[in-house]
Amino acid sequence: MFAGRASAAGAAGPSAAMTGGKAGKFTVEELYGFTKKPKVNRGTSAKQENSNRRKEAKEKDLRDKEAKEKEEMELASQILEAARRLMERRRLEIYLKECAITLEQSSMPYRNLGKSGLRVSCLGLGTWVTFGSQISEEMAESVMTVAYDSGVNLFDTAEVYASGRAERTLGNILKKKGWRRSSYVVTTKIYWGGQAETERGLSRKHIIEGLRGSLSRLQLDYVDIVFANRSDVNAPMEEIVRAMTFVIEQGLAMYWGTSRWNVVEIMEAYSIARQFNLIPPVCEQAEYHYFQRDKVELQLPELYHKIGVGAMTWSPLACGLLTGKYNQGVPESSRAAMKGYSWLKERLYSEEGKKQLNKIKELHLLADQLNCTAAQLAIAWCLRSEGVSSVLLGVSNTEQLLENLGSLRVLTQLTPPLIAEMDALLGNKPRNPKKERRS
Repeated sequence: MFAGRASAAGAAGPSAAMTGGKAGKFTVEELYGFTKKPKVNRGTSAKQENSNRRKEAKEKDLRDKEAKEKEEMELASQILEAARRLMERRRLEIYLKECAITLEQSSMPYRNLGKSGLRVSCLGLGTWVTFGSQISEEMAESVMTVAYDSGVNLFDTAEVYASGRAERTLGNILKKKGWRRSSYVVTTKIYWGGQAETERGLSRKHIIEGLRGSLSRLQLDYVDIVFANRSDVNAPMEEIVRAMTFVIEQGLAMYWGTSRWNVVEIMEAYSIARQFNLIPPVCEQAEYHYFQRDKVELQLPELYHKIGVGAMTWSPLACGLLTGKYNQGVPESSRAAMKGYSWLKERLYSEEGKKQLNKIKELHLLADQLNCTAAQLAIAWCLRSEGVSSVLLGVSNTEQLLENLGSLRVLTQLTPPLIAEMDALLGNKPRNPKKERRS
């Protein structure tokens, strides 16, 4: 029986063995005559779909988490800003209480601008560095409001300050406040207006076009004083004087003045104005503080008596040097640490700068004796000088402004013996050879 089966298998022939499975064996499919169905990977598509759903859900959770974190950060920022404003108001209240002054009690003296009839507050508000760059428009508005309410009627700017943004900020605030235009004085300066060759200097073209550009940014019909913001060797003096006369006659400005001009240049402008029946300058803007004295104390008083040119001074605190903030180095938030003010840092670290810092420490002791701050003493010292019509303040917050306004109380304490003591301490009182020869 078994043999028959074996022979039958053998009869199937070698060809069948050759076409069978491995080593002559038949596969199950060949023996039973059916084809094996391919394996189906059951559940793969469902698993993939579930994986995609989980991935999408995870991404949605991540997006929701990021949105929530962003919302929380914005809320935290708003809370911090509100807290900062509250702290500032509290510091202001404490300062006012300590100084025993209020805005209503402050009495602002007014002086003639040179020998013109224009009355300006002896303390003015400048916008250099601060407006349009260092402080927000909101803070700028607060500073201007406190200044105006305290009797400050002089606001100074320039076309070059923050590339025109200072003028825009000042103009926006003046428009928003709605103060009577006749109640305040706005001054701007022309020289650096743009990159093109015709957008800078004191040509007739740039004086007229530059002033019109300033008026557009300020949103004003006119400025009270337009200053030539340094002399221009490329522009004939007669052209400058005629252009300044033109803008005044056109109603774009009330007066004109000079800034950082020397005495010879100012006298030349005055002589040309008299020769051709034009309008002469009424004021010179000059740097003035403890360590910059010659021009304001020697040269400008002579011009004031001869031709009526007054002095409007700036940087009474020498870019913050006189406040003592640099006694222990350069703080990160100070002006000397700002981009573009490396010259100030170099000055601080120079030998002369170190000597000045030592003198400032002694002046701080003197301020303590007078029960005032070093800044108040320095500003009052500037105000006591003959021929100074106004001192421009540069502040970054209302607290600094109120401190500086407190210098008006110190002015009455600057007696001749005290001034002599300060001159001896500084050791740089300008000498007038003419007066010495006469004596």
